[in-house]
Amino acid sequence: MNQPSLQFRGGLTMAFLPPVLFLISCFLYFVVFKAFDMTALAMGGFVSLLIGALFAKTYKEFWVQVLKGIGSESAVAITVILFMVGMISALIKATGVAIGFVWLAQEFGLNAGYYTLFVFISVGVISMATGSSIGTMFTAFPIFYAAGITIGAAPAPLAGAILSAAILGDNLAPISDTTIISSSSQRFRSKDAVADVGGVVRHRARYALVAAAISAVLYLVIGMSGAQHAGLAQFSAEASPLPLLMLIPVAIMLIVAMLSRDIFLAVTVGLILGSLTGLASSLLNLSDIVGVKDGTPSGFLYAGVNSMLGTVALVISVFGIMGVLRGAGVMELIITKLSTGSLASTPRGVEWAIGLGVSATTLLFGGVNSAAMLTFGPIADELGARVGLHPYRRANVMDCFALGLASVVPVLSAYLFIGALLTSGYDQAPAQSTFALFPVTIYPLALTAVMIVAVVTGWGRRFEATDSSASKIR
Repeated sequence: MNQPSLQFRGGLTMAFLPPVLFLISCFLYFVVFKAFDMTALAMGGFVSLLIGALFAKTYKEFWVQVLKGIGSESAVAITVILFMVGMISALIKATGVAIGFVWLAQEFGLNAGYYTLFVFISVGVISMATGSSIGTMFTAFPIFYAAGITIGAAPAPLAGAILSAAILGDNLAPISDTTIISSSSQRFRSKDAVADVGGVVRHRARYALVAAAISAVLYLVIGMSGAQHAGLAQFSAEASPLPLLMLIPVAIMLIVAMLSRDIFLAVTVGLILGSLTGLASSLLNLSDIVGVKDGTPSGFLYAGVNSMLGTVALVISVFGIMGVLRGAGVMELIITKLSTGSLASTPRGVEWAIGLGVSATTLLFGGVNSAAMLTFGPIADELGARVGLHPYRRANVMDCFALGLASVVPVLSAYLFIGALLTSGYDQAPAQSTFALFPVTIYPLALTAVMIVAVVTGWGRRFEATDSSASKIR
């Protein structure tokens, strides 16, 4: 291997100082402080870079490598796409789609036994429409959880259904940050381009929908057996069917994304049709789209971009750290070690390496799968490309394992910490612990099982051909 351009006082091990410091900051915020904030994580990333630079033999070269990482095509693509989809997410929140599902439950007169299944399906749709698992949780718990415990639904399975549905939407939505990161981190070698989001999602649907079906059946069984009484759902008079109209432009946007494989076109269609639908149905007025309130910018377009600033800052800091590791030769060393090991001798072995590697990385990041995939994505890309795995397959093995079991380990999971927090403050039921939520957060567990079967059997395994087409093996 050629002499790396970036060297450290104390040897190669000092190149790991920035990522180690970043991991420590993740642990402090999520596990110790129990605070989920992307901007805080980004701060930890930038501080780790400032400290790491002090140990570089050539201070200027350190920042050259940082900027190379930040300026990579994958980093730029992820940043731009996140800002675009942030506006869609804000549009859906502004039109109150969750209230539409509340009306639907009320109209059907769902009793406590069926309510948990209804919540899993409804929140899954909302999460897919917004592309934000964490945002969906903060929206869904005050509405669906509060109503559920009032009519007698079992609290832990109900909370688990909300958590599962939030992760399902994040896993399957073309506009989610995890989908964008997993796609954009994998490159076609034959045409020198990142994997298109639409193609990745279309290939991923088989795994996500099977795991979702398994989860739905189990939530029905658990909901029926755990209901404390069979009360009927009673909700606020404010519940209305009008917000459900917003599912039409969302559905069209998803179809455009999958057929055109162009996320920018899909977002444009979604924003135009969504805005027109919102205005026509009086769910929006012009000032809800863009405006100024008390001298401060307002409207969902502004809110959408603003909401992504923390995530984009995190992306920039993590890619800066990746630039340091690559400049110091660490990435190439890791890839060489993995590719010469026993796992890397076959496509199935590489998939195991990707699945186990991103799972371990997700654990280190406290269940924050977006940061884990930003870190592990380049390694998965190189490993998979060496055995010809298609970018879709690489992206989906990585994404599904990152959103699986590793994201809901009770002592580390940001998802479960937030879920436990959002179940507190209700007189009808005690707050649920992370250990109580873990076994009933079914979707990520089912997804892991599905992906293990996919890796073992080769279900859906594809290879990149020289003409950019893909071929299957059994």
